[in-house]
Amino acid sequence: MKDFFPVLGVDHLELYVGNAKQAAQFYTACFGFTNTAFRGLETGCRETTSYLLEQGDIRLVLTSALDPDHPIARHVYLHGDGVGVIALRVPDAAIAFREATGRGARPALTPAERKDEHSAVRESAVHLYGDTVLKFVERANVTGRCAPGFRPTAAAGSQSPGAGLLAFDHIVGNVERGSMEKWVRFLADTMGFTQLVHFDDRAISTEYSALMSKVMQDGTGRVKFPINEPAPGKRKSQVEEYLDYYRGPGVQHVALNTADLVDTVTRLKSRGVDFLRIPTTYYDNLEARVGAIDQSADTLAELGILADRDDEGYLLQIFTQPVEDRPTLFFEIIERHGSRGFGEGNFKSLFEAIEREQARRGNLV
Repeated sequence: MKDFFPVLGVDHLELYVGNAKQAAQFYTACFGFTNTAFRGLETGCRETTSYLLEQGDIRLVLTSALDPDHPIARHVYLHGDGVGVIALRVPDAAIAFREATGRGARPALTPAERKDEHSAVRESAVHLYGDTVLKFVERANVTGRCAPGFRPTAAAGSQSPGAGLLAFDHIVGNVERGSMEKWVRFLADTMGFTQLVHFDDRAISTEYSALMSKVMQDGTGRVKFPINEPAPGKRKSQVEEYLDYYRGPGVQHVALNTADLVDTVTRLKSRGVDFLRIPTTYYDNLEARVGAIDQSADTLAELGILADRDDEGYLLQIFTQPVEDRPTLFFEIIERHGSRGFGEGNFKSLFEAIEREQARRGNLV
């Protein structure tokens, strides 16, 4: 069957932040991104300042408003720093908009072209969960990787390896209890996404809390959107904590691929990135649980890396602490060896680690 909504991949994520200049310094210094382009007062933009950060095929745009009444300023006031826009690259932004809105998506940006003397891009957008916008980007005659309105920086041609991060793996959204199915249907009906896997509250639970999750993917499997909602439990779940502090649904975490997780985590730790603490008992009999892997259990234990195996292979994964003062957005770093899963065998250990952090914050109530 012909895919009525072809997607070429994730083009970029745009984070709305209180101070883009300082946030850009954090992501370059700690995560190894390169600041390749800038847009602001000096380039003729009078309302916002943005920095384009790149590493591998990952593109982050960090944007701050220059006026307190700007919608981005209000977004940051309500939610704190977080993902405001998920941008998908598509063959035709106008067709993508027509297909999505014709099937029920709420328009956020009608098809429009932005261009300057160097490049042009066509964009449209619809509303996703909460205040998150889902943008469709069609690139035409773009020189290099710089978007219209941006000025390349001196580092634009840099080939620095950074921390070895390569690409977006998946983007996880947290929504209110009872609304996961609504957004699953939204992605299926408006964009033709299909369900890859479903985790119920028996799979994702601890003694105190639980959540449910469904993973949706586009027709090629390049783009994966897990959707989480809280499930009843004795205490506040990680999803409920997120919803309380983000003041509604939004992107909980972003998973990034690497070809060598041990090397990447070693680099990130040396740069000051903090990760969730995993008890050393997790690594007892690790090989008996997940089979032979390329790294020793001692190395994984030293760095706090988790391992899991499914019918197609194995994966290694690790999760940062929240990267904001509010316990909201965090990152997952993942290395895949055949496995297309999400570390189901690690759910209990992972969520117990998250609960320990919730308890330290006084939020496991």
